[in-house]
Order: sequence, then C-alpha cells, then structure tokens
Amino acid sequence: MLVLRYTLRMNISNQTPSPFYRTIATIFRKHTWLGIPLYTMIRLFRPKYSLGAVGVIFNSERQVLLVEHVFHPKTPWGLPGGWVNRHEDPATTVIRELQEELSITVTIKQVVAVKSLSHNHLDLAYLCHTTEPIGKLSNELLAYQWFDIDDMPQILSFHYLAIQQARKNLQ
Repeated sequence: MLVLRYTLRMNISNQTPSPFYRTIATIFRKHTWLGIPLYTMIRLFRPKYSLGAVGVIFNSERQVLLVEHVFHPKTPWGLPGGWVNRHEDPATTVIRELQEELSITVTIKQVVAVKSLSHNHLDLAYLCHTTEPIGKLSNELLAYQWFDIDDMPQILSFHYLAIQQARKNLQ
C-alpha cells in the first residue's frame, strides 16, 4: 500500500499542467472576481435536483410511524417528512417537518437510505428518535398510526427500503 501511495504521488507530481490552464489559473487568481460569472454560467447548465427528506421512527414495540398524507393520492401512507428548502440541511428538514406535521421534537440518529429517483429528485431517510407523544397534526396529514413492519399499508418503495435499513440499525 505504501509503494502504491508513493507511486501515485510521484506520478501526480511529475505531471506537467498545460500552459493554457496554467495561464487561466494565474488570471483567475489575480482577478478573483472573474470567478463570479464563471460559476454563474456553470450553475445555469448543471443539472438541478429537488431534495426530499423523511424520518423513520420506531416505538418501544418496534412499530414504525406512518402518516396519511393529504397530497399523496396514489400512496397516501408513508413516512413523515418533506421538501428540503434552499440552503437547508436535510437533517434540519426532518426535524422541522416532524415538528410542523406531528408537533414532536426528534433527534437524528443517522442516514439510513439515499436514493436518486426519476425527474432529478433525490430522497434521504434518517433514523430518528423521540420520547414525545404525537401532538396536533398539521393540515397536510389526515392521520398517523404505528404499524408492525409486516402489516403496513402500501407505501413508496423508497420508504419501505428506508424502514428496512433503519430496522437493521436499531439497537
């Protein structure tokens, strides 16, 4: 391993950068303001993603919390969560959404699933913990219920994956 690392370092250090790119780097370092339009152009043409985050919560009987969503007609039951706001950390999204939707405070344990879905959408699932009872539901939810994993209603495949992964990480 040491030989490989040394060889890689040697190969990298022996590479000679193109004079063109060396000149570009010198110009950008001297005139840092030129980076603003460059990064703006890059951002215009880079793919854009929407990001969702959900929380997986188990009770003391190892049942999972599912909620019935108003705005999910095909699969109304699923994990609580929502869209990540601009400049918001996904873990913060889960904490915020569960407070808004269920009036509970959660602590984030770990990421249990990440999946890129169609239409440039990325979902993250976090294993969460709370000791609080469910409070007042938001207008986005019709109901909540604790389910045995083997007796859940139809849910999105990502939610199912997240629940299975979270169950493996329970202590």
